Amino acid sequence: MPDFTYTAHPARIVFGSGTLERVADEVGRLGRSRALVLAGEHLHDVADRVEKILGPLAAGRFDGAAMHTPVEVTEQALAVLRETGADCVVAVGGGSTTGLAKALAVRTGVDQVVLPTTYAGSEVTPVLGETAEGVKTTRTDPAILPETVIYDVELSAGLPRPLAVTSAVNALAHAVEALYAPDANPVVDGMALDAVRHLARGLRGLDTDPDARADLLRGAWLAGTCLGAVGMGLHHKLCHTLGGSFGLPHAPTHTVVLPHAMAYNAAAAPEAMRRVAEALGAADAPTAVFDLIVDAGGPTSLRELGLAEADLERAVELAVAKPYPNPAPLTRDGLAGLLRRAWAGERPPGPTMIDGLTAQVVATFAGTEDPRLRALLTDLVPRLHAFAVANDLTQAEWQQGIDFLTRTGQACTDTRQEFVLLSDTLGLSSVVDVLDNSRTPDTTPSAVLGPFYVEGPPELPQGADVSAGLPGTPLYVDVTVTDTEDRPVPDAVVDVWQSNEDGFYDVQLPDLDGPVLRGRLRTDAEGRLRFRSILPSEYPIPDDGPVGAMLRAAGRHPYRAPHLHFMIDAPGHRRLITQLFVRGGKYLDSDAVFGVKEDLIVDFEPRTSPTPDGAAVEGEWRELCYTFRIAGTA
Repeated sequence: MPDFTYTAHPARIVFGSGTLERVADEVGRLGRSRALVLAGEHLHDVADRVEKILGPLAAGRFDGAAMHTPVEVTEQALAVLRETGADCVVAVGGGSTTGLAKALAVRTGVDQVVLPTTYAGSEVTPVLGETAEGVKTTRTDPAILPETVIYDVELSAGLPRPLAVTSAVNALAHAVEALYAPDANPVVDGMALDAVRHLARGLRGLDTDPDARADLLRGAWLAGTCLGAVGMGLHHKLCHTLGGSFGLPHAPTHTVVLPHAMAYNAAAAPEAMRRVAEALGAADAPTAVFDLIVDAGGPTSLRELGLAEADLERAVELAVAKPYPNPAPLTRDGLAGLLRRAWAGERPPGPTMIDGLTAQVVATFAGTEDPRLRALLTDLVPRLHAFAVANDLTQAEWQQGIDFLTRTGQACTDTRQEFVLLSDTLGLSSVVDVLDNSRTPDTTPSAVLGPFYVEGPPELPQGADVSAGLPGTPLYVDVTVTDTEDRPVPDAVVDVWQSNEDGFYDVQLPDLDGPVLRGRLRTDAEGRLRFRSILPSEYPIPDDGPVGAMLRAAGRHPYRAPHLHFMIDAPGHRRLITQLFVRGGKYLDSDAVFGVKEDLIVDFEPRTSPTPDGAAVEGEWRELCYTFRIAGTA
């Protein structure tokens, strides 16, 4: 089983039939004595009943809850809350009323008791979406989560069928997206699949099964719990955009968009789609959800919800304005096609030959013995296939890519690593570096290895001149290596390497006799290391090969900011690979390989004689003093 992290959000759930009668007990259980009752404009009768049951605990009432939780409505309710001196809110209704309760709670700290009348599921999440000036924004905070949720099946029994259907599909979206969320885990997966089964059974049995409403309510609770435990992706982003910016109704929008968002992600999340299809008793998840909506009488097009065709382009712009996690790459053309199909109400295409091919390839890795290798391969293949599909690659374009990779490999030699350059210039090396360094946050930040490291550099004594007398501004380096408790690390092996004053490494200068501007030294008993060199210069990465051609095609420069490389190894400690950048050097804000980190920009202090070793130096020299902190392996 893969490693995972699961955070349970504390909430009290009261589930059953007739549980509304326990609302006063639940308010008392929280130690509260003045409850403001919140409701929407169509729930006066239920709100009256809640007030009657609360009796003297009811301090006031606000019936203005509105869709998408407008900030101006929250301000009105906040005034009533303060006027009545309420110390808690009792919200009865759907997502709009629950959103209002959350907005009040996060502003004042009042407790919440929520009685859902729909299948929104938001009542069990620490997530709040609010609309201001036509834009809906979402935030997460533990203070947003209601303290108590009372699920009474009788409250949703009278929900009009159209609202029951769209509300249930809204809940279904929470469960589906939870299965391919970046932070998905087996606990949430189990709840999500159980939610899918209950919601599907409830939707299919609305007219015939007396337990259908209970199934829908239980499925909504489980799906909402999933929404609160893991992040959401493309579907929710699109629906928030369409609802907040174009005023479309929340649940119906979720209903229309869900099968199309699923189809968009199907090739990139095949295992999640297989499990959803299995829970639905179908062969294909996106088309099964679409057919479920049609059979239940739900809406299938954004056009019927009031979105103008002319608004589609702006909707795409808003959707791609901020990046967010999603299994399939998000492209403007891909999202435009998704929204156009949703606007027209088209049935998503069923499984294609490509889908079957992707599944077939993934299945071939099932017998891979190494679980980490199996996980990487089965994730890589759908992403590669999805990239090809989303960008509609032509044979000529893919052949050009193959030729580029071939030339990259052919450019590699014992002294040149073109593939490292490719990884560096695409930022991938820095992404892996950040991921690895995040596991040891108390250490000196790491940096990319780069293409010019050579195994087995010459062993040099303390105080040696690694530049071997090459011209340049003299540099005196005095560094210390400690552990994360600031204790010196003696006998640490430290490899150093750098460019000359013209920006070249020794491996780029065939006329040099042997290694220079690189060496292997050891710290003394106090963890200290001293050596001489010359001030490193900015330099271009090799741009006479395929990577250079790529940079030119993209209009990018090939230069790296000036820096000195360090690789530190010590028994019982994690290896640290890093770079120290010259403060004030060129290209710090546009390093070609994205390797500069603010904490690694340091002073190479200008000095004049005398030097630390008493050598005669005319003019300016530089001094670098720094302390590296490395982590233990335990």
